[in-house]
Amino acid sequence: MTREELLRSLRLPVVAAPMFLVSGPELVAAAARAGVLGVLPTQNCRSAGELDEWLGAIAAAAGTGPWAVNLITHRTNTRLADDLALVAEHRPPVVITALGSPRPVMETVKGYGGLVVADVIDLGLARKAVEAGVDGLACVSAGAGGHTGHLSPFAFVSAVRDLFDGLVTVGGGIADGAGVAGAVAAGADLVYMGTRFLATTESRAAEEYKQMVIDHGPDDLVVSDGITGADASWLRPSLVAHGLDPDRLGSDAVRDYDVGVGEAKRWSQLWAAGQGLQAIRSVTSVAEVVDVLEREFHAAAARLAQVAGASR
Repeated sequence: MTREELLRSLRLPVVAAPMFLVSGPELVAAAARAGVLGVLPTQNCRSAGELDEWLGAIAAAAGTGPWAVNLITHRTNTRLADDLALVAEHRPPVVITALGSPRPVMETVKGYGGLVVADVIDLGLARKAVEAGVDGLACVSAGAGGHTGHLSPFAFVSAVRDLFDGLVTVGGGIADGAGVAGAVAAGADLVYMGTRFLATTESRAAEEYKQMVIDHGPDDLVVSDGITGADASWLRPSLVAHGLDPDRLGSDAVRDYDVGVGEAKRWSQLWAAGQGLQAIRSVTSVAEVVDVLEREFHAAAARLAQVAGASR
């Protein structure tokens, strides 16, 4: 698949971004059927055997819509080789790497004609990914849920476009169609949206998690590296519920992204969210979310065209 083929296949330039313990085959397939790019994080599967089942289920249920897999390429992920072998077997059109270099997946994914996109949080990592030969960058910016960046989405896109002419995806607090239109106008090809799809019927998030996202806003988020060893955005009430002081998380956590079977990580039951949670009012289906985004996107595009026309 080429960049142009991917973009033409989508109803909206939106990616239902991978979410830890939230994105399952139901959400990914529903996103594909609705016309956006759904992404399955392989770490959500407890074993390579389960991942095999999930990838098969997505391929069968996604219809003609494209879908993607998210692979953690950090050296602590001992299951990377097994997961990559399954990727080679099931051939998702897009593979997104995170928390490590994209180099370990390049030969395999390029070999079957897939696109490799590297998840990056700063320009240094973006340059390294471009040097590795990726087809695209997922620029995780300030406001993103889970592991987050610190650059403004607009500043990130502008800087990346100076060094890269490939597929550019940007995410960070974007939760409505107007934000999608703004990001595209600024130079992005696609927009990462995770939190916006968290409170959907197809999401694997606990009902209490979905309700917490509905009930709270950006002021209820805490960004800290004290949980996983990398900066991440957490729901304050979730931290409190687990006996943690959101204002005293420290910074001594060790990075460990092993997705093999073993003792649960201390952060596996904590709940993350991005600054876009203010747009979520109720639990709805993925299809309904995409319908709303499409209306908002076209309204914003029409407004931009009107302003541009008036300024001539």
